[in-house]
Amino acid sequence: MNKPIKFNRSGLLVSLGVAFAVIFLDQLTKLLALQYLEPFRPVPILGDLLHFTLAFNDRAAFSLGGSNTWFFTITSTLATLALLFFVPRFRTKSWLILGGAALGGVVGNLIDRITKDPGFPNGHVVDFIQIPFNFPIFNIADMAITIPATIIAIKFIRGEPIGGKK
Repeated sequence: MNKPIKFNRSGLLVSLGVAFAVIFLDQLTKLLALQYLEPFRPVPILGDLLHFTLAFNDRAAFSLGGSNTWFFTITSTLATLALLFFVPRFRTKSWLILGGAALGGVVGNLIDRITKDPGFPNGHVVDFIQIPFNFPIFNIADMAITIPATIIAIKFIRGEPIGGKK
């Protein structure tokens, strides 16, 4: 018989700490981008390797998906609720950090979808990080979603149970 997964109160604090740090960094950098950058005018940071280019995204992370911002608002809300439910049940520190980072990324972009023009639920996400190879412009929240998702996928493919073993 399977044992129910217990709620990890101290793990929740680790995850929420990581999530709040990601949200703070994401929103701070977006605020600075809005204040100091002009839309679609690249500012070289590391030669041709990195530019800051202000853009407004009505799509999913890295400009994927169609212009259905309201759909991404609903999806982000459901993802936030799912992460708030599952992350406190994770058992290892690495899973708690990955879950917290993903939660922070989802909430960071959700804040934009709720508060930015043209308004709820169609707000556009502020993006500003641009790298070469015709890669979409992105932000800190996008990285906080995709990097943990990639690591989680690798862990899962290697046979590690979601949430870790203990």
